[in-house]
Amino acid sequence: MTSIASKLPQVGTTIFTTMSALAAEVGAINLSQGFPDYDCSPELIEMVNKAMKDGHNQYAPMAGVKALREQIAYKTERLHGAVYNPDTEITVTAGGTQAIFTAISAVIHPNDEVIIFEPAFDCYAPAIKLMGGIVKSLELQPPDYRIAWDMVKKLVNSRTKLIILNSPHNPTATILRKEDIEELSAIVKNQNILILSDEVYEHLIYDGETHHSMARYPELQQRSFIVASFGKLLHATGWKIGYCLAPAYLMQEFRKVHQFLVFSVNSAMQYGIAEYLKNEDTYLSLPAFFQQKRDHFRKGLAQTGLELLPSYGSYFQSVKYGHLTLESDTDFALRLIKEAGVACIPTSVFYTQGTDYRVLRFCFAKKQETLDDAVNRLMEFKL
Repeated sequence: MTSIASKLPQVGTTIFTTMSALAAEVGAINLSQGFPDYDCSPELIEMVNKAMKDGHNQYAPMAGVKALREQIAYKTERLHGAVYNPDTEITVTAGGTQAIFTAISAVIHPNDEVIIFEPAFDCYAPAIKLMGGIVKSLELQPPDYRIAWDMVKKLVNSRTKLIILNSPHNPTATILRKEDIEELSAIVKNQNILILSDEVYEHLIYDGETHHSMARYPELQQRSFIVASFGKLLHATGWKIGYCLAPAYLMQEFRKVHQFLVFSVNSAMQYGIAEYLKNEDTYLSLPAFFQQKRDHFRKGLAQTGLELLPSYGSYFQSVKYGHLTLESDTDFALRLIKEAGVACIPTSVFYTQGTDYRVLRFCFAKKQETLDDAVNRLMEFKL
């Protein structure tokens, strides 16, 4: 057998695959992986079906169906006051993860440094390493997971090429605030530093808070890749369709990689989504829809003995349990699956060093009866 040297020797099966498989094996309620257990809009499915019947079954343009890019441009200007040219500054991608990988691939060269904030979604660091980049991680701590910008300043040097941000944040459900934007702007001013802003949960923000997209701030917009996801917006994570916004000079490099990575994305779905987005309520109603689920789930969890952490955005709720047991978060999460019948994610997996604050992440993008059943099981479980 020919031997090879792994480019990602430390990478194994993701925790999401592991927990979802175990949940299925033991019949646990799966609140681990971030996907809904309810259907997307029947109207949307009809629109995609119509696009198929209308013959939109061949390759889409490399950058995406123009009608969809135009709807994205309209939505972005409507929500953030930012103008993007649909021809040169918007690309439809095969989900948010592909957009993130493509952006990193387009701009990171060997020995470039990339600042990420941990706990971090697990696709950032591997993509950086595959490009020969160096990950410079800054750990955030519960309960508020705020960014210590004075520490960011210490990480910045002449080799810093990219800062990756994620708001609303997975897994902590925190959000960037105006003061964060001010600190970030000061750090990158007059620096050759780009920004990759993971905004896949952009519409899932609660309590009247503002989503501080990089698109809102012209100086940041001009150095930013912004990644978004139709999976989160449309309750259709399995469709794997997202998009990237960037100024033309960055998008030109993004598309050079994109065309050889996937070339183009599902045609019929793009046409269907473009038609569906004409009704602005499809995204304007999302905060209230998910806040109701969050509030209901939090009310139930509060009766279980678990300590609730804030949830300002995304469809995740984190809890602390260290006052109940000294088990590691992975061991406790495994015990919850096997003994309580509820699957969650231990947040230590989102830290490079496996830092364990005894915090678990639950997904509340579920039917109310699913959430109620999960809460009842946790209440019956001997914590």
